[in-house]
Amino acid sequence: MKKVLITGALGQIGSELVSRLRKDLGIDNVIATDIRKLDDNFICDEGIFEKLDVTDYNSFLKLAKDNKVDTIVHLAALLSATAEKNPKFAWDLNMTGLMNALEIAKELKTKFFAPSSIAAYGPDAQPDNTPQDTVMNPTTMYGVTKVAGELLENYYNRKYNVDSRSVRFPGLISYKVEPGGGTTDYAVDIYYQALLTGKYECYIDKGTKMDMMYMDDAIDAIVKLMNADEKRLVHRNSFNITAMSFAPEEIFESIKKYIPNFKMEYKVDPVRQKIAESWPNSIDDSCARKEWDFNPKFDLDSMTKEMLEKLEQKLKAEGKI
Repeated sequence: MKKVLITGALGQIGSELVSRLRKDLGIDNVIATDIRKLDDNFICDEGIFEKLDVTDYNSFLKLAKDNKVDTIVHLAALLSATAEKNPKFAWDLNMTGLMNALEIAKELKTKFFAPSSIAAYGPDAQPDNTPQDTVMNPTTMYGVTKVAGELLENYYNRKYNVDSRSVRFPGLISYKVEPGGGTTDYAVDIYYQALLTGKYECYIDKGTKMDMMYMDDAIDAIVKLMNADEKRLVHRNSFNITAMSFAPEEIFESIKKYIPNFKMEYKVDPVRQKIAESWPNSIDDSCARKEWDFNPKFDLDSMTKEMLEKLEQKLKAEGKI
């Protein structure tokens, strides 16, 4: 990667990826875009930012051409819980945006990355140590768009030789951006509430295991995959990756090691609980480890320690604690 255009740059992944790539490639070699206007919460306050609706093909193409990018990282999408409230809009945004991005990658001969998700699996998949290659029958619109996206990216690779690469992200945890509309976002919000109020009302039920990853490992994974030797890649779209699998009571106990008086109750959200139950308990990421040396650094306790330390600094700086 030399010059990168990132869509959905104001989101959880985008904000931190922009920051990392500007350090790696130089401030002027990363073009951040989003349908929203640049706001005060954006991690990077320097460099190029353009407002972009990814469903507007001509504007998308012009921006990529004008900036002579060699890589497109397409992150713009509606997340799982939000998508269930408006499935038609989720399909239109997630799929039209992806098709436009792939068409532009084909025309400009750029490298391409767009993430998939563990939401691509469904209740028919093996729930524990879910294999890389298995049945995929998602029961959410978000999951449907992710399966369709994986197939579409493979199609553009095989038919048009677009160098497309992708991972199936688990739940991502970060202190830098507040939780959004994802099912796994309880694992971000719980740290905020532990510091802000000392208690948490969990919308995911006890015993519900899901794969998770600290954001630093997720960003490293994107960079490592995009710089990997193409000849080693067998799966491309998309690799299972994960760092840990836990249920709400396990993250609660991890936090209590540092905040002994922390309390948690359960108020289960039936919509997000149903989504969570349709996802794997744990996935097998051996293909990513073999084909491009994926190797996450954080486990649950080391993540909790860093999350609480960094988040406390952030909240103090913002005058919230």
